Amino acid sequence: MTIKKTIRCEVNVSLYNDKRIAWLKRVFHEGTRICLEKMVDDPYPVEPNTLGTVDHVDDAGTIHCNFDNGRSLGVIYGVDKFHIVRKGE
Repeated sequence: MTIKKTIRCEVNVSLYNDKRIAWLKRVFHEGTRICLEKMVDDPYPVEPNTLGTVDHVDDAGTIHCNFDNGRSLGVIYGVDKFHIVRKGE
């Protein structure tokens, strides 16, 4: 007789705790405009100085954006370099 043992393992892949993710969702809410300055560790990065619109922030803290050049990609606060574009900029 073979006995199989199942081990459940949960891994938190987020760089942030729940409080920081809630903050990211407030600051980078849907429709927020950003300017990407530089992507780090992406083999096909979005070009510097590309503007984009935030679609959503997922539960891991990744900020998903639709960029004006037609690309859609997630950026990571504190890793990738970007800033919010204020009206009139």
